[in-house]
Amino acid sequence: MTEASPLNRYQLAELGALLAEPSRAAMLLALMDGTMRPAGELASIAGVSAATASAHLKRLLDGGLLTLHEQGRHRYYRLASDEVAAWLEAMALPHASRITPKPAARDLTLCRARTCYRHLAGQLGVALCDAWLQRSWLRAESDGIVMMSAGADALVRAGWQTSTTRSLLTLHGRGCLDWTERRLHVGGPLGVAITSALLDAGWLRRAQRNRALLPTPDGLRRLAELGVELPG
Repeated sequence: MTEASPLNRYQLAELGALLAEPSRAAMLLALMDGTMRPAGELASIAGVSAATASAHLKRLLDGGLLTLHEQGRHRYYRLASDEVAAWLEAMALPHASRITPKPAARDLTLCRARTCYRHLAGQLGVALCDAWLQRSWLRAESDGIVMMSAGADALVRAGWQTSTTRSLLTLHGRGCLDWTERRLHVGGPLGVAITSALLDAGWLRRAQRNRALLPTPDGLRRLAELGVELPG
């Protein structure tokens, strides 16, 4: 699943088969927040036995969707790359129109702000991308999205560490199509770094039960000062 080796029809069919099993899909969704999880935890999430989970995980590893991290006797699974996460997120786009105007309360937080692998997605992610592009703090180039000096200076004035904002100037991001908003948010290394900085600053915090990101009152106020506001 790389630009250097595009999918052929047989590989695409295999990927479709991997996603067609609900237990495997549940495991992949659980890893969309960028975490690493052991097989036992993924088995519990998918509602299958340890032996069944092991077989599913082997197929996902062989299919290139997961990677394995070994630490001593412990084995942890995670998504193979940011590109895999973006592909999984994009797979939901044909179903985005099925989202009701008033989604269930448990879904509202995911629509407002969530992690797409490790970067900010949802209404807040799209609003940030739009606002900072309009202010020329971000610039879309042929090979992705970059942070401009004016944007880094604005973040320093907002209280971010100078070292953090300088590192943003060295990173490239990409436009990632948001499955609920059907517009772009900032993905890639730049998107990951921005999201990490928002969490470190206390402007966002992670939900305990899913991949939602919860803006704090102070975070919403400070983001609004930077042109980023949630609709409604």
